[in-house]
Amino acid sequence: MVFLKTVGVVTSGGDAPGMNAAIRGVVRIGHAKGLQFLGFEKGWEGLITGTFRPLIPRSVGGIIQLGGTILLTSRCPEFKTLKGIRKAAETLGANDVDGLVVIGGNGSINGAYELSKETGTQIVAIPASIDNDVFGTDETIGFDTAVNTAVVEIDKIRDTAISLERVFIVEVMGRTRGFLASTVGITVGAEVILVPEVKIDKEKMFKVIKENSAKGKKSGIIVAAEGIGDTRKLAMEIERETGKEVRLSILGYAQRGGSPTARSRLLASLFANKAIEILLQTHGNRVVGLQNGEISSIDLKKSCENEKKLDFGLLDLAYELAT
Repeated sequence: MVFLKTVGVVTSGGDAPGMNAAIRGVVRIGHAKGLQFLGFEKGWEGLITGTFRPLIPRSVGGIIQLGGTILLTSRCPEFKTLKGIRKAAETLGANDVDGLVVIGGNGSINGAYELSKETGTQIVAIPASIDNDVFGTDETIGFDTAVNTAVVEIDKIRDTAISLERVFIVEVMGRTRGFLASTVGITVGAEVILVPEVKIDKEKMFKVIKENSAKGKKSGIIVAAEGIGDTRKLAMEIERETGKEVRLSILGYAQRGGSPTARSRLLASLFANKAIEILLQTHGNRVVGLQNGEISSIDLKKSCENEKKLDFGLLDLAYELAT
């Protein structure tokens, strides 16, 4: 028996390619099962201000291939306060919202957990983040797209590095985690990968560059997560210590945009289907995820209280492959 009637949808935090595909999936699958939907705009801000619009199958047509989010998103400092969270809870109650689908990354899922303490509305989170740092899923929506975006750009940079016999530091996103840097690094054949979780061993890095040069390598690629520190300063240090000409390329927000890959679209659709299934079973406060090749879910609190571990073996493998 279905107890839910109205479900809210919100995209929060940093945007990720595939968010629109997730919105589309949630609305179309849920509508076919008798649910109606309200799309809250500009992330948590929409829940605080009560800014929303109805979502029907036709209103989510033609968006599966679009990056970003049609519901818009924002950083909302007010939602970090108890007063703001309670305003959001009041909005849900005032509009008879029985269920809420939150599409976003780690910060959004933590926000969903805090909101769950103040409302009886069932909440299901769909992990969408280029950082891939959500505990409870092997992969987040948008991660594959961001990796491929970075790979395409770094392949071009390597052409220049070879032609001019330079070492390039390519800075990718990742303020606190290195999932993107490690995956990108190994797939572009980077000689060095730098992530926030591992303290930089500069002497080892200098040694690798010098040894590669002695072997006849005239160029090199260092993939660095933005959270490792000042990459401009690092570029100057490498140049001074190795005698190699070093350039820095910061990929920036291009990694967040663009049409989602088939992989990101598929995950979005599968996660959306699971989210509706959970809501219809009236089992709220869950995070949908991919675990060992299966679509599953874990408790919202558990996801927030645990940290996803980086596979340091990828860093060792990348070093072996680049020698």
